[in-house]
Amino acid sequence: MIPLRSVELSRTALGDGNDFPFQLPIIANLDRWLFTQPVTFLVGENGSGKSTLLEALAIAAERIAVGSEDLARDTSLAGLQELGAALRLTWNRKTRRGFFLRAEDFFGYAKRIAALAAEAEGELERVDEEYADRSDYARGLARGPHARTLAEIRALYGDGLDAQSHGESFLKLFASRLVPGGLYLLDEPEVPLSPLRQLALLAMLRDAAVDGSQFVIATHSPILMALPGAEIWSCDSAPIERVAWEDLEHVTLTRSFLNDPERYLRQL
Repeated sequence: MIPLRSVELSRTALGDGNDFPFQLPIIANLDRWLFTQPVTFLVGENGSGKSTLLEALAIAAERIAVGSEDLARDTSLAGLQELGAALRLTWNRKTRRGFFLRAEDFFGYAKRIAALAAEAEGELERVDEEYADRSDYARGLARGPHARTLAEIRALYGDGLDAQSHGESFLKLFASRLVPGGLYLLDEPEVPLSPLRQLALLAMLRDAAVDGSQFVIATHSPILMALPGAEIWSCDSAPIERVAWEDLEHVTLTRSFLNDPERYLRQL
C-alpha cells in the first residue's frame, strides 16, 4: 500500500487568488488529487507550475530537502510555504521516510560531501602530528570522531560523489538514501543523466516501488515516464489531468524528430 492517498487544496486558503503561487491555473483549479500507483509523474511546459506544486507538496509532507536549506524554513519561499500549509494530505500510512530532491541541488550537495571528507582527512593529519609523542590510545581517541566521519562518507559514497561523473554520482546519492516504504519527491531528476543512466534510474524506481515506496516526479523525460503502471498528470491543463504516455507531446515530438530530423532542422 502506497503511503500517500490524496492531496486537496483548502478553498479558504485561496483568498483573491492573485498572489503567487495561488494564481497559477493548476493551483487555482486543484481539487482532489488522488494517487493510485506507486509512481506518479507530473509533466508540463516550463512555467506550468509542476515544480511549484511538487515543492509545496514536499513542504506539506515534511520531506527533507536533499542538498538545500529546509524548504519549510527558507524565508525566500513564503508563497510556497503558504501553499504547503493549505494542502490537505490524506495518508494510507504516514511515513517520515523519504526526501525531496531537485537536480540542481545535487551539485551543491556533492561539493559539501567532498568538503566534509577533506576536512575529516585534514583533522586526522593534524591529530597525528599533535599526538606524535602521545600514546596510541590517546591518539586513537582523538582520531575517533574524524575517522568515523570519513568512514561513514566512504561507506555511503565510496571515493566521493565528486570523483565520478555527474550521472554516476547522482545515481549513487539516490541509491544511498533510498529506503523501503518512503515517499520520494523528485524534481527533474533526469537533468544530470544520460539516456542510459535514465534507464538505470527507471529500474531503481521500479524496484523501490515493489518494496513499498512511492514517488511523485516532475519530469520532461519520455524515458522515465515510460515506466509501466505509472500515472502521468499533465500540468498544461487546469485542472491537471491524467494522460497516456503515447499521447504526450514529449513522446510524439521526440518520436517525430528521431524519425525525420532533417524535417525539423530545415526550419531552424
